[in-house]
Amino acid sequence: MKSSSQSSANTRIQWLHKKTANLYYPNAMRLAERFNISHRQAQRDVDYLKKKLGAPLEYSLEHKGYYYTEQYSLPLVMSSDNDDSLSELADSMSGASLQAENTFVQMQIPYTATIEIADKLSVLSLKNFIISREPRNKYICEFHNVEQFLSVLITLRSDFKIVEPMWIREKLVKLAEKIIKNNKF
Repeated sequence: MKSSSQSSANTRIQWLHKKTANLYYPNAMRLAERFNISHRQAQRDVDYLKKKLGAPLEYSLEHKGYYYTEQYSLPLVMSSDNDDSLSELADSMSGASLQAENTFVQMQIPYTATIEIADKLSVLSLKNFIISREPRNKYICEFHNVEQFLSVLITLRSDFKIVEPMWIREKLVKLAEKIIKNNKF
């Protein structure tokens, strides 16, 4: 099982693509910090996006980060088992004929939520999800698995509020109601 400090190459590529597409000018250093990987591995991820996936990626000296020179979307990939291996993803994309029994998915862009939380220890518990801080103890979190994110929130030892999106807040409330219902005396 992977530790929380390790992340799949697929997740990192998705994050890099999203940040680049939204003109946040990500760079290898930020990628390495965000996913707790070496700078060398982060640079390999950038090179993979550019060379293997054909992204029109260029570095801006002015912004000290990457940008797309033209509009770009991550390619569709074949997957039957949610494999995170980039080399296998590349192999599946190079196939000329695609069979009907295969499942097609686009590399998933992470979910984003705004959480309000004042307790600094709880903020540390969310460090793997937090991508930025807003005024008044609000944090922008990014995640790929809703259930995993909600389970981390439930284990926090302080009060918190999901500011947005509303559908995640509703999912958390339903989960809490189910836990209460199943554990009544």
